[in-house]
Amino acid sequence: MHMTMQQPHLVCDLAAVGAMAALFDHLPDVVFSVKDPDSRYLAISEGCVPRCALRNRGQAEGRTAHELFPRDMANRYREQDSLLFAERAPLRNRLDLTIYPDGAPGWCLTSKQPLLHPDGRLLGLVCISKDLADLTREKLLDARFAACVDHIQAHYHRSLHLEELCELSGLSIGQLDRRMKRVFQLCAGDFIRRTRMEAACHAIRHSRRPLADIAAGCGFSDQSALTRLCRQLLGLSPRQLRMQALAARQS
Repeated sequence: MHMTMQQPHLVCDLAAVGAMAALFDHLPDVVFSVKDPDSRYLAISEGCVPRCALRNRGQAEGRTAHELFPRDMANRYREQDSLLFAERAPLRNRLDLTIYPDGAPGWCLTSKQPLLHPDGRLLGLVCISKDLADLTREKLLDARFAACVDHIQAHYHRSLHLEELCELSGLSIGQLDRRMKRVFQLCAGDFIRRTRMEAACHAIRHSRRPLADIAAGCGFSDQSALTRLCRQLLGLSPRQLRMQALAARQS
């Protein structure tokens, strides 16, 4: 494996995380991986081996997605990694194309989390993807629907109207809501609110920005709307959430 100057620390700090990959070995519809700050794989679960035509998981170490996946898939994975590394914020519920264990293309739902050293250094990321084989078979997932989901995740900070989402997805309002519920267990409106709340929670926990600025920047009408949804989903006010995060860092 090619090593960077940061990687000796990374290997040490991520030894336990790499071992966690084995926990996913008996879940063939789930892929778990750990990458370094250059998006090179440090560890993968066994489910990734047949998908990438590898003999064993060790063959993935030190390689990038462009060496293991088709170019279009790899380009998307790398764009996601770059966004995560730049913002140091998790990516949730990304609807991606992948390769299934039988070698066929299919859709999956991906989440990625940055890994940070206690001193703030970026160590890499962990990624977990869950195959959506049933929905793929039922032809409920396609590029237009994925583009609609991407649009929500990229533009949650502004007003989003169902009409524009329907135009992007090529679906009626009813069809869009039904499809969102099948994939995310949320209607389109609730998915937008949840996406805004996740972004706001990260900013509340990891920045000192005024709560009113966070609310405006994440697409809420005002700070009161942020507070209501925060209490509804988390049982805490934004101020309590910030104090909780501060206490955790100081412990």
